[in-house]
Amino acid sequence: MSAIKSRNTKPELLVRKFLFSRGFRYRLNHPRLPGHPDLVLRKYRTAIFVNGCFWHGHEECRYYVLPKTNVEFWKAKIERNRARDAEEQRKLASMGWHCITVWECQLKPKVRQQTLDSLAQTLYHIYLEDKKIRPYKTEETKHLIAAEPTVEYGKRE
Repeated sequence: MSAIKSRNTKPELLVRKFLFSRGFRYRLNHPRLPGHPDLVLRKYRTAIFVNGCFWHGHEECRYYVLPKTNVEFWKAKIERNRARDAEEQRKLASMGWHCITVWECQLKPKVRQQTLDSLAQTLYHIYLEDKKIRPYKTEETKHLIAAEPTVEYGKRE
């Protein structure tokens, strides 16, 4: 298992190239966020996880098949991965971050473009919703000059 890469995997590179070509800028594996998300888009307050179907236990996916040997070990390992993923996403959500999970099977050639377009639309939607939540407000304030006192002319006491 030490030979299994956790960064710069083929599915992650596909997502990165697509987002960069669409003008999205991101950071990789941000160390200050829980779980070190694969991609972090600070402008959109969004963390993107690109998960392998086997390692993260993608339910009802043909690529998630438990090995026939050492079944108890693999069940426990994948359950720990699922629990860890859920806890990390819960922490990110409590910090005000949006979490998006892209599965490896969603990046297969037949459905790749649909998945990536959907990801871009989701990011645009998040950006527009955040704009609605925090609209720009202008407040009219009376500008006072501190150096000059207000004097009324023409009145004598």
